Amino acid sequence: MKLDGKVAVVTGGASGLGAAAARSFVEQGARVALFDLSEVAGNALCGELGNKVCQFFKVDVTDDQSVADAVTNTVEKFGAIQIAVNAAGIPAPTKILDRDGNPCQLDKFTKVIMVNLVGTFNVMSKCVAVMARNAPDDLGERGVVINVSSGAAYEGQIGQAGYSASKAGVIGMNMPAARELGAVGVRVNAIAPGLFLTQMVKSLGEKVVVSLVDTVEAPRRAGDPMEFAHACQFIVENGYLNGETIRLDAATRLRAR
Repeated sequence: MKLDGKVAVVTGGASGLGAAAARSFVEQGARVALFDLSEVAGNALCGELGNKVCQFFKVDVTDDQSVADAVTNTVEKFGAIQIAVNAAGIPAPTKILDRDGNPCQLDKFTKVIMVNLVGTFNVMSKCVAVMARNAPDDLGERGVVINVSSGAAYEGQIGQAGYSASKAGVIGMNMPAARELGAVGVRVNAIAPGLFLTQMVKSLGEKVVVSLVDTVEAPRRAGDPMEFAHACQFIVENGYLNGETIRLDAATRLRAR
């Protein structure tokens, strides 16, 4: 599927990896709906990219009606949805036991599962319902879904029980979703990023960033968000790629702590 002329929904699209994907898609001729909670950042990015090709919608991905309304409004604005990139996520720390041996508060675990996993399913299902009504292209494609996982889905670190579980769940959805939605011409893939130099990572401070980069294998540097965006473009354009998770992490395998 070519990006030119297509409409993409990008959750978490106001910043970080989502914003990088949105910029890249617009450069390739797509129009983009940003689903995010940050109105300031979302509207600023739309102002940068151009309001004719970018529209911000304040969306809580865990809320059924919030997502349904945003999907409807996206179709009203742009006429269709062919691509969905689910990049919204939170990195909530969830140690099973605290320093005193007390169990983790359940709401901490539940929150990260709701945003990272349930929210991904929520947006995917509602976007796919629209994609299934698209006219197929020359190869029979009606849509492409890209769900964002993490290297933590494979080698979760101490304190990442909730985050790792949520991101492993994203990978777990890949194959059944690809098998089911292939019948309506929709491909589903995932990207599991490693360390990327987003604003959130930069905010940790230079000392912390340097220590994190030291855990990266080769090339020994943080990823550029545009490298993530390039992977998204590849997934959209390669019609034979389906049901896969691409580890985009410079061969890094996370340590226990």
